[in-house]
Amino acid sequence: MGALFEELAIGTLRARNRLVRAATYEGLATEDGHVTPALTAICEELAAGGVGTVILGYAYVTADEQPNPRMLGIYDDSFVPEYRALVGAMHERGARVVSQIVYGGSATKLEPPSARILGPSAVANPKTGVVPVEASARDIEWLEEAFAAAAVRARDAGFDGVELHAAHGYLLSQFLNPLLNRREDEYGGSIENRARIVVETVEAVRRAVGADFPVMVKLNSSDGEEGGLTEDDSLEAARLLADAGVSAIEVSGAWRACRVRDFGGEPFFGVFARRLAETVDVPVILTGGNRRFDVMERLAAEDGIAGFGLCRPLICEPDLVNRWASDSGYAPRCVSCDGCSKTPGHRCVLPKR
Repeated sequence: MGALFEELAIGTLRARNRLVRAATYEGLATEDGHVTPALTAICEELAAGGVGTVILGYAYVTADEQPNPRMLGIYDDSFVPEYRALVGAMHERGARVVSQIVYGGSATKLEPPSARILGPSAVANPKTGVVPVEASARDIEWLEEAFAAAAVRARDAGFDGVELHAAHGYLLSQFLNPLLNRREDEYGGSIENRARIVVETVEAVRRAVGADFPVMVKLNSSDGEEGGLTEDDSLEAARLLADAGVSAIEVSGAWRACRVRDFGGEPFFGVFARRLAETVDVPVILTGGNRRFDVMERLAAEDGIAGFGLCRPLICEPDLVNRWASDSGYAPRCVSCDGCSKTPGHRCVLPKR
């Protein structure tokens, strides 16, 4: 069936194919971040639909900072049993499962925002207007410890790996962005300094979960704005992360680049992903604009891309991977209208067949 249906190997994670459900915010958790039957049903449907790996929607790592309403949490041990049950149900349906963990910072969309929000610098977020508290050295150490503790909970709950969210404008991504990071200490200035908190967080997580548990990072190819993270800076950050022991890097980018209906079939960040795959000796997962089976086959076979993340196509058709297994020429129904982002539970707005 081609390269896409070969095994995806990320450390000890072994998935039945190279297709990945990229983390998706549904807003279906409880107000304090716990799993609900509605969220479980979506996850089980995805696992049954054939996708090899499911990265759950982001889970916040500290109880006092929730980036978005009714998102998943993983900030204390009470989450472990319910995640164990969810992961077990998805394993029974053949999927591997990764927990994505995050601290949102000034990108918060919670109304009202959390009482105390940390950031690299006390600079207003251009999208939310929120001005964070500049994180002290002790705050940074506390954040790294919070990520590490969350990763241990993910491991203990039976997840097949954990992914640090350092993209899409959340806190780790803010440190990488010179527009939001105006620091003059060891966490600001050069890309080596701006990436330091991400590298240290990977190292803290690795120490906590051990050498064998897969630790991934989601990274912007660039921030897509003048003065923000550049592609060259992102490549250097990726080199540092690979040296720190990360198991895989998921490539994403500025969300505005994804809000189009017709993009010619090439993934949004494919050119960068090829550069990244040539730069680091860890698996690269490409997310954003993956619609055509033949294009992904080419990128897998010829350009060294290990995995392919899909979000909206699997919202539209949770069984899309099974359809491709039967017919690689099948054209997904998703037209990237983004209507799903405006519905409760982020469901597809196209009429059901």
